[in-house]
Amino acid sequence: MVQALNHLRDQIDEVDQQLLDLLQQRIKLVHKVGEVKNQHGLPIYAPEREAAMLAKRRAEAESKGVPPALIEDVLRRVMRESYTSEKDSGFKTINPELGNIVVIGGRGQLGRLFVQMFRLSGYQVDVIGKEDWQQAPELFANAGLVLVSVPINLTEQIIARLDQLPENCILADITSIKAAPLSKMLAVHKGPVVGLHPMFGPDVPSLAKQVIVYADGRGSEQYQWLLQQMAIWGARLHPVDAESHDKAMTLIQSLRHFTSFAYGVHLAQEEADLELLLDLSSPIYRLELAMVGRLFAQSPYLYADIIMASEQSKAMIKRYHNNFGELLKLLENEDKQGFIQAFERVSDWFGEYSEEFLKESRGLLQQANDSRRA
Repeated sequence: MVQALNHLRDQIDEVDQQLLDLLQQRIKLVHKVGEVKNQHGLPIYAPEREAAMLAKRRAEAESKGVPPALIEDVLRRVMRESYTSEKDSGFKTINPELGNIVVIGGRGQLGRLFVQMFRLSGYQVDVIGKEDWQQAPELFANAGLVLVSVPINLTEQIIARLDQLPENCILADITSIKAAPLSKMLAVHKGPVVGLHPMFGPDVPSLAKQVIVYADGRGSEQYQWLLQQMAIWGARLHPVDAESHDKAMTLIQSLRHFTSFAYGVHLAQEEADLELLLDLSSPIYRLELAMVGRLFAQSPYLYADIIMASEQSKAMIKRYHNNFGELLKLLENEDKQGFIQAFERVSDWFGEYSEEFLKESRGLLQQANDSRRA
């Protein structure tokens, strides 16, 4: 038995080596693709091409008796690595006549990412930190874009100091709230203004498929090149008005982060055995615990600023607290029927998204299970 098993394992090892050789070949081809895209200014992420290729490979896999989901999983992981590799080839410079780009706060984590992306795109990028303001007038004199990347609580204060920019210079920020910074930029600067919100953290290996929200301020025709440049990086650009953005962020960021914060505080106060929780957890609970733990691996100052960013955020969290209290009464009264009715109302509200999210989550849960330690 051992001899037969070892023989089969040797064959598997040989196939694995062939897979590695093919992956190496694919990575080399991806580098060449990246060079062509850079030369012609094509985005590194082409959703139509990706969808068509995956559909074709799924059909081919099924015809060979290979589970279609398997080849899709493999290819999606390979493509994710490919997008990172393509970035190394650099990007076409959409606006070579721009002048320099100044990133205020460009030594911070997210600021550094944008500095890197602009430099990969061939722009002259200068960085201003709190110790560099004596150089600011000189750097601003030839600036085509000034990007504000500072903590939320400092954003308006910094913007107030930008009243001497060239009139054709674009003024933009990458803060997670938009209405107040956008209003301040419009008041301070007479030229083109746009508010940006990258919906990702600084640790992303590539901007492919990452969402960047933008809120128009003034002079949209003058900052179109910036949107095109970010699209070339692979980002998905989503226009939204500032007020709608901020209302959505009270749910997407403030409330979500606060509930994770509250759950983490509760676990710590209960002195929960984290190792035992992981040993006993289902994949979905492990994912939920990972998202909570992820929060506490990052800067408390960042999340304090996000959660406490506006009165809207505080009001939303208070409403959630009130709703939580009302639902708690169902448990106190052992009102099973009331629980079911509330459940069904929310199910109806989600509509078709419920089934879509159920299907989408299966893949995430399987990945979580696959990465589980022994």
